[in-house]
Amino acid sequence: MVSLICTIQDHRDDVNWCAFSTQLLATCSGDKTVRVYNTQDFSELAFSPLEGHGYSVHCCCFSPCGQFLASCSTDATTLVWSMVTGEIEAVLQHPGRSPVRICVLSPDSTHLVSGASDGSLALWDFPFKQLRRTSCVSDTTLVACSFSPCSQLFVTGSTYGDLRVWDLDLNQLHAEKNAHDLGVTCCAFAPNILSDSQVVQFHLASCGQDSHVKIWAMNKLSSGGKPQQKNSQNTLGLDCLTYQSGLFSKSIEFGCCFVANRSNIPMTTILCHRYVTACSFSPTSPLIATGSMDKTVNIWRVEDGCSGKAAPDHPTAIIISSTSAGRSKLLVSDWSEEDVAVWLLEEGLEGLVDTFRSNNIDGIELLALTKDTLLSELHIESVGQRSKFLRKVEELKNALVCSGVPDEFLCPITRELMREPVLAADGYSYEREAITMWINTRNRSSPMTNLPLLTTLLTPNHTLKMAIARWRTNH
Repeated sequence: MVSLICTIQDHRDDVNWCAFSTQLLATCSGDKTVRVYNTQDFSELAFSPLEGHGYSVHCCCFSPCGQFLASCSTDATTLVWSMVTGEIEAVLQHPGRSPVRICVLSPDSTHLVSGASDGSLALWDFPFKQLRRTSCVSDTTLVACSFSPCSQLFVTGSTYGDLRVWDLDLNQLHAEKNAHDLGVTCCAFAPNILSDSQVVQFHLASCGQDSHVKIWAMNKLSSGGKPQQKNSQNTLGLDCLTYQSGLFSKSIEFGCCFVANRSNIPMTTILCHRYVTACSFSPTSPLIATGSMDKTVNIWRVEDGCSGKAAPDHPTAIIISSTSAGRSKLLVSDWSEEDVAVWLLEEGLEGLVDTFRSNNIDGIELLALTKDTLLSELHIESVGQRSKFLRKVEELKNALVCSGVPDEFLCPITRELMREPVLAADGYSYEREAITMWINTRNRSSPMTNLPLLTTLLTPNHTLKMAIARWRTNH
């Protein structure tokens, strides 16, 4: 049994990540902020929000003791925050100044790894906040990373679909190049170590856009850290997962987390949001946090379905969130009239439900409505209600196109679907506003190569814009 405790509505843009410490919850967002809450009552701390990043914040993680919080951003930095004062303890500038997509701290707090959009990897000495080593995975974006429980190994995942095992000297011990056909989206080690007199074994979970969750067994001594696939589960497209004590849970529908026990026997389904983007288990209490493109964070309590008590710990657990578009189906165009009615209620547009039902508005008609048809055909007189409806439909379209969107349609800086793509002197296409701001603040360097731009002239990429428009129409 899972019950909703509270909903946090402080962010002004998509929630990209959630992270628990023993006493705190941190959330980060496209609104450039990190917010921190007390897990006793989920009140926001006095020094929150943390405002130090110049662009969207993609990931955040606590040090094991909870004294520090690290966050990384499109602005090419990983910031280390004090959880006592809320002040910035260190600014870790990523080598090459590429947008940082993932950051993770080792369980023993000695190292921090950051991965970027250009495939570069940085290993930092965390106590001294100094760069130790760098490496690079060519022609891809690093979006996933996890340390082994012993802190001596870590695994990275990329949009190319590979999983790579590294040691602390950044020697690549193994590359599983076809781990997920359409790209890895997240990976996480189980917190426990399985060992005997001859071998140490770790379990690693990974998920991706190929509709699979894969569990890997890594025998550190016998195979040098090479992961052997243990099992695989079919799901919808997945965005994130984490191992923790508690229950096994995964998403099987848009906006839902599916909770089961370790034997994968269904227990309950959580209807979280319209579009889930982040999730995390608390390490000390039976709590789950889920974040969404609707800008909210939901806090859930996991309980034993029979006794009503907190669920007992299990040796390993996993939670996954889905990014598949649609309500109970893939596309809005598949929505029934009842799906549309439920969506209107969720968005606070209950005054339109009867009108839409009487006019048999389903998903196709919903997407085709304009300001004129709302007034002339549906006779919705209120200007405010028409404006709110059109704004919600636009948000819905923007959210839906992000599921399975081709990587070349995303701006390398913001990682959002481009509306006004322009070609820069480095040969890459960017969203006009994003690259203009980058040039004005980055001394005319390329976001992708870090080399000086020979000219700041930006050429509209009409071919790409038309391709994006066709893709949006079809999706």
